[in-house]
Amino acid sequence: MFWIVQLPALQVVYPSDRHETTADRIFLIGTADPQQPVTVNDQVIQRSPAGHFAPSFPLQLGPNQFELRSGDQVLTLTILRKPNQPVLAPGVFLDNLQPSQAIAVSPNELVCFSAIAVPQAQLKVQIGALQVPLQAQAGAPLPSNAAVLIGQNQPDRPASVQRYEGCTTALPAGFQGRPIFQIQAGDRRLTQTAQGSVTVWSAQPYRIATITAAEAIARTGPSTDHSRLTPLPQGTQAQVLAQAGDWLRLAYSGWIRQSEARVTTSAAPPRSQVRSARFQNRDRWLEFQVPLTRPVPIRLEQQGDRLNLHLYETTAQTDTIRLTTQPWLQRFRWEQVRPNEVLYQFQFVTAQQWGYRVRYDGSTLVLSIRKPPQLSNSRSQPLQGLRIYLDPGHGSAEDLGARGPDGTPEKDVTLTVSKLLRDRLQQLGATVLMSREGDEDIWPQERAAQIQTLEPDIALSLHYNALPDAGDAEGTQGIGTFWYQDQSQDLARSLHDSLVTRLQRPSYGVFWNNLALARPTVAPSVLLELGFMINPQEFEWIVDSQAQTQLAEAIAQGILDWFHSQPQSLKYTSGSASMAP
Repeated sequence: MFWIVQLPALQVVYPSDRHETTADRIFLIGTADPQQPVTVNDQVIQRSPAGHFAPSFPLQLGPNQFELRSGDQVLTLTILRKPNQPVLAPGVFLDNLQPSQAIAVSPNELVCFSAIAVPQAQLKVQIGALQVPLQAQAGAPLPSNAAVLIGQNQPDRPASVQRYEGCTTALPAGFQGRPIFQIQAGDRRLTQTAQGSVTVWSAQPYRIATITAAEAIARTGPSTDHSRLTPLPQGTQAQVLAQAGDWLRLAYSGWIRQSEARVTTSAAPPRSQVRSARFQNRDRWLEFQVPLTRPVPIRLEQQGDRLNLHLYETTAQTDTIRLTTQPWLQRFRWEQVRPNEVLYQFQFVTAQQWGYRVRYDGSTLVLSIRKPPQLSNSRSQPLQGLRIYLDPGHGSAEDLGARGPDGTPEKDVTLTVSKLLRDRLQQLGATVLMSREGDEDIWPQERAAQIQTLEPDIALSLHYNALPDAGDAEGTQGIGTFWYQDQSQDLARSLHDSLVTRLQRPSYGVFWNNLALARPTVAPSVLLELGFMINPQEFEWIVDSQAQTQLAEAIAQGILDWFHSQPQSLKYTSGSASMAP
């Protein structure tokens, strides 16, 4: 009897034909019969023992053609490289006029105009009755945030076009219309009107935003490209100083979407006073209650063994605060740090914090601080009493995640390893909460909301990695961990070091990263990248069933070691410590 072995066909799983990128090179991820050589544009490429490949090739601006051959099989790809910096089309010498959307500002607020143009041009803007000169601005263009993942986050070379900018605070109140840009470059002259418009609000009434969303995502600027600040709880009130499109700039400095707030007017800006405050014991949480005359913007920051709560637009009239006796809360203090800013600081016995949440109850701010978990002394079930949230990354036909050279989706591997890890953690006594048990279409924000609702002791999201187009897919392997809240940093570092050492795997690194699954505040939350799906060699380790079992065991042991590395003074039974009411 003769057995016919089906050999893998030549395939490329990434990139797709007609893929567009701004990278200066691209990797081709795929597989073919390991017995047949594979060429790309007549160049023989390296492959893993199973026939997988991931070579990188330089890209020229515009279309790039690739022809892959294996035996009598042929694949062709066209990759389009686009510029990664602003460019002017042929014959155009003025473009990218800003503002490109309607903006509005309070009196005496800075209004800026900008454009890109050919070097050594003269530009000015006519806005209402005012002329504003624009000057060339020096500055190196920065690559995207993803560039740090491949170690290429240095500023780019200056573009061949120049950015010009000018600002003014001298505009009168009222609708100023659309700015008109005037340019002279050599003997060429052009007048062009921007798409956006400018309005200067009157001095009164004041515009007041009241947060209507469960929480408003505050940012450092008017777009999702800008960094996050502490979310503002529902009910927060703040003066609006400016508007750009559908973004509002609040007086304390954060920007929010207009859709997350209700805007009204008032004869006075919102200000608040605070007098007494108190602590209240709530099961696994300690509440800090701050009655205010009005709910104001806040900022929370964790700094090692300290949790700082900032209240803006607030003046203290405080003489008395009722304290609490907690074995893990070492010190409490408060201070009027600026005329309109009050700081409350909580100092803990150790640098490990376990979570917090914040809300307004009417005009009373309620900050809930998570108590340290109870740790078991059981030898057979050392994780008894602990609740661990596991999130197998991705999870449906619409959310495959990264794919290996043979097309294996990340979602399948994360589920397999998560179930192995779940079983091992349960053997150790933990209660395991899974985000999914099969193919389920769950958005990252929904998983993060699960964590906030379930309140586990720790949360882990399991993933496998890929790289931006300019990365070295053949040369990059290893374990990476990602954290966002300061309370998660030690867990991320500990698990990374444990896995690298126990499994003798390469290290990709430990990263601070603004990821949805790392953002929950109620528990230390870490996202693990357990290897690179796109690396031909590492992919074979990723899909090996014995290696998957060893990986699950190593993660479980890393979790156990981390919990039991916490100070013995915190290993107490919940409710046994002396507490003030």
